[in-house]
Amino acid sequence: MNTRASGDWLWMHVSMCSGRNRISGKGGIGHRNSHTQKEMRQQKVLIHIKMDDDQIRLLLEELSSSSSYEDENDSEVEDNVEVQEETYDTEQDDDNDEISEEEHNERSHDFYLGKDGQTRWNKSPASNPTRRRARNIVTQLPGARGEARNLKEPGELWRLFFSEGTINLIVKYTNEQINRMKHNFTRERDCADTDNIEIEAFLGLLLFAGVRRNSRLNAKDFFRTDGSSPEIFRLTMGLSRFFLLMRCLRFDSKDTREERIKLDKLAPIRELFDIVVGTFKKYYSVSQYVTIDEKLEAFRGRCNFRQYIPSKPNKYGIKIYALTDAKMFYTHTMEVYVGKQPDGPNQVDNSALALVLRLSENIYNTGRNITCDNFFTSIPLIDKLESQHKLTVIGTIRKNKRELPKHFTEIRGRAEKSSLFGHRGNCSLVSYVPKKGKNVLLVSSMHDDAQINEDTGKPEIIMDYNRTKGGVDSVDKMCETYNVARGTNRWPMVIFYSLMNVAGINTFIIYLQNNPNKKLAVGSFLKP
Repeated sequence: MNTRASGDWLWMHVSMCSGRNRISGKGGIGHRNSHTQKEMRQQKVLIHIKMDDDQIRLLLEELSSSSSYEDENDSEVEDNVEVQEETYDTEQDDDNDEISEEEHNERSHDFYLGKDGQTRWNKSPASNPTRRRARNIVTQLPGARGEARNLKEPGELWRLFFSEGTINLIVKYTNEQINRMKHNFTRERDCADTDNIEIEAFLGLLLFAGVRRNSRLNAKDFFRTDGSSPEIFRLTMGLSRFFLLMRCLRFDSKDTREERIKLDKLAPIRELFDIVVGTFKKYYSVSQYVTIDEKLEAFRGRCNFRQYIPSKPNKYGIKIYALTDAKMFYTHTMEVYVGKQPDGPNQVDNSALALVLRLSENIYNTGRNITCDNFFTSIPLIDKLESQHKLTVIGTIRKNKRELPKHFTEIRGRAEKSSLFGHRGNCSLVSYVPKKGKNVLLVSSMHDDAQINEDTGKPEIIMDYNRTKGGVDSVDKMCETYNVARGTNRWPMVIFYSLMNVAGINTFIIYLQNNPNKKLAVGSFLKP
């Protein structure tokens, strides 16, 4: 198959079981075909999917899926559900706060005073207002870094994130679990150890199912012999072997887990998670605009940090925070929310300010801008990032913040599409009324002016926020469209599937950059 095909083709790499390819007979294991084995030793299989208009349109649509469980229930895991308080909407209702006579008198001054009685917001911008964007001189050029710059083929790029060392780790711990199960099998070959080739092939099958949007199908449907299922599954391994690998896939040693989990709730997948996320940071430099947000990976099994977020489509799941390139949709880093960690090296501050500082640590002093919603945005965060780390912020902000003047939350008497601006040193505050009874509050350290977009009548702060707010959501929708996740009762598998999904999107982004003659651009790829 020619890998130099037209740019209209998206290539996904799937490695095959070279040298010991399993062919399913009557659903059993160990039936071999020497002729097929020889062919499989000599080839790689590359699967290509033509991105027609319908597929591009569907790319950002969330797909409903049914659950099917192929692995064992992890009954030893403690279960707990944390309910997340809903964040305020971007449009906030009129709170009908009474403005005191003293506060009314402030309107004759050239500043507004925050509810804390200390924070002053000047009514007029600086004498020479300029958009901070012109001063956001990015000191790291965006794009592929290191060896990633010279790789052209999907398989090569995929192995940046799931390297031989990473696969070795999975093989090691999976074999430990296979050995624990051998007493359940009468024939040793039915529970043989796995190796790098087979695990790569197994991951390839998961990717293939995700690309076909069939990851939630019953696995038996992939191995049918009536011509209704893809042949690649039966040529790679038997159904029983597929089920065995699903049950035994592990990312840590069960022998030491009990001690490690006393210090780290994420212990069952911490090692793999840190390695893969580390490669995300290593091989790509994000653009000047990044987004920080949360996503919820669906899961209803036992987990002591499972979240219930009513506003999310999945409602129950594992919450992951991410920093994503707002222009190219490359995921730079992620952090799993596990609640309060035990005392020890993995205990961290879970406040919004501390979380943003950790996620953005790798881009300190680079002049980039972070866009985030009102869960994260605060005046102390903006001040700290601007003064200590040379990063700017655009974000919605909650009306209950003490640094905000009451004038900015009062809506009565305000005309629709009216804007009220305040300025203090390193940032600007805007209160915008999109419709009667609604108020939008944003703060930005990338702007120090009061510009209004002539076409929309909206403040430029809002326009820039809307342009850059969707990085994490866009990646989440792409991952959902080509989701590799299968039904599981084990929460580490949920995180593993998330890593695979994100690695697939990151691979695609670098692939497009390294193959500039390809016609399929990220912009078209993301068009609804």
